[in-house]
Amino acid sequence: MIHSLSRRQLILGGLGLPLAARAQAAWSRIEQAARGQTVYFNAWAGSERVNAYLQWAAGELKRLQGIQLEHVKVTDTAEAVRRVRAEKAAGRSDGSVDMVWINGENFLAMKREALLFGPFAESLPSFAFVDTAGKPTTRLDFSEPVDGFEAPWGMAQFTFMADRARVSKLPDGMSELLAWAQANPGRFTYPRPPQFIGTTFLKQVLVEQGGDRQPLGKPMTREAFDALTPALWTYLDALHPHLWRQGKQFPATPAAARQMLADGEIAIALSFNPNEAANLIATKALPASVQAYQHGSGTIGNTHFLAIPFNARAKEGAQVAINFLMSPAAQARKADVAVWGDPTVLAIDKLPAGLRGAFDAARVAGAVQRAAPTVPEPHGSWVEPLEREWTRRYGVS
Repeated sequence: MIHSLSRRQLILGGLGLPLAARAQAAWSRIEQAARGQTVYFNAWAGSERVNAYLQWAAGELKRLQGIQLEHVKVTDTAEAVRRVRAEKAAGRSDGSVDMVWINGENFLAMKREALLFGPFAESLPSFAFVDTAGKPTTRLDFSEPVDGFEAPWGMAQFTFMADRARVSKLPDGMSELLAWAQANPGRFTYPRPPQFIGTTFLKQVLVEQGGDRQPLGKPMTREAFDALTPALWTYLDALHPHLWRQGKQFPATPAAARQMLADGEIAIALSFNPNEAANLIATKALPASVQAYQHGSGTIGNTHFLAIPFNARAKEGAQVAINFLMSPAAQARKADVAVWGDPTVLAIDKLPAGLRGAFDAARVAGAVQRAAPTVPEPHGSWVEPLEREWTRRYGVS
């Protein structure tokens, strides 16, 4: 897919125009200081494909920049947040986390508690190609302004995966999904909140059924919560008796639900990656009859980011690593369904003509055929109250 990108293109993101002299000099100093540093990158490790991609990136950074990227595998980003928080409380300036894959509640907590280094993101050379106009969530994280304290790495959008051998007409909206579930009892479920996909399902119901969306983009208030959420609970009360195991049990993870889809136990599953179904079909983990789709009125989407803690020991190395991960070469490889299938944050039309072809392999048929509008995430402060109330109502069998 990527044939002849030069070393300079790889490192600087393939910039077609020279950086301003002062910015170039500053970036060169960062690159020089980064050489020889070890960057401890705390990142979710729940996917073999993601892990393999990070191994590739580590090899490229070692070869191109003399940086050692160490993937510190975590199951929940909150682990890294707690570690940085504890180090700040202990007065540690030599932190154990140099870089973290983050968004949503975890970013909100780190930003508010002054646990982040920056702003740095928009000073990175590769940021020149980020699609900030077409993908506004590259500057907003769960409706919280990023303000340069994290760098956009990949795009995500809530997506349904249906086995067309058993779903003749794709439900186009939550009302149609309810009707389908009532006609096909036991063939749909969602992961148990607070698992991320499960919570996102709650938010998707809320934005479709709850009426006025404007309060969702602001910090949660009890008044707004009490006004908007009754429609969510009414919907779930109607849906749950028709779910797998009558809504008395829920899959613990999206992977468990995907396996149920593969085994024919359910007919519709959920994802936050529009390319996931195509990826899994390519590896024969899902049957070829599975089709990814999104509700025509829009589904929740966001950007996932890379950040640097305030007390990172290898701040320069982390910036160079993040710049590389945002570069056209790294973004094109990541977007390739055969590698990962994570949608790019870049605007392809901003790239020099010679670099656009690197993304051709990312356009794989069989994923979402009709991309829906992106609905911004509710503000991160809505998440915990939604999860807490869901658990109170439905979490005890």
